Amino acid sequence: MPFVLSIALALCAAACGSPTANDDLAAPDLGTPDLAEDKAAHCVADMYGSQLTNSFGRLDGTVVAVVKPSDQQCDGVNNDHVVLEVLANGGVYRMVINVLSSSAVTQVFETEIQHTLPGAAWTEGWHPTETLDYANLGTHKADFTPYDLIPLSARIADKITVDAKISVYATSSGGDSAHLVHRNKPNQDGAIVLDPTSASPTWMLFAFDNSKTF
Repeated sequence: MPFVLSIALALCAAACGSPTANDDLAAPDLGTPDLAEDKAAHCVADMYGSQLTNSFGRLDGTVVAVVKPSDQQCDGVNNDHVVLEVLANGGVYRMVINVLSSSAVTQVFETEIQHTLPGAAWTEGWHPTETLDYANLGTHKADFTPYDLIPLSARIADKITVDAKISVYATSSGGDSAHLVHRNKPNQDGAIVLDPTSASPTWMLFAFDNSKTF
């Protein structure tokens, strides 16, 4: 059994807390768990890390679980975000990804590209000196497709492989979690990078209807 899964299995929550509320939105339809492949099966209830700083940065680590809004059995499940649990340097970190917008258009827009990993090479841990701007990736807002909560949650889960290396660009206030994994502001745009150590990583990019044009 891979090392990451053996850790996660030992720490998986049998019965976990209630979802984090979002008071700005009406309760969305969360969908039902995917019985074909449960990528939230090894979600953790403890062992959270504390190495994220109050900054934008890139987290390099290994996927432990992908927690969709329908995965109510997991600790820290969120009703309008997908929570990507990433193991780095012995701690698990929560990368929180919007799948529902609080703007007039509630859909979240997504696209995928192939692009080399800019900046420092993949190295396990939090890298607060790394920056990202969608405008430098050769993509444009017109390339993005709008998705509702359930299809986008499923899309994210389908694309991400448990126990695989991953990089996530996000903003943290410090501790064990980071968010704003979407078009945000110059040099602080969030994204998910799959196969980050390969010659041609796949990037998952996200934006809102009212995101600044790029």
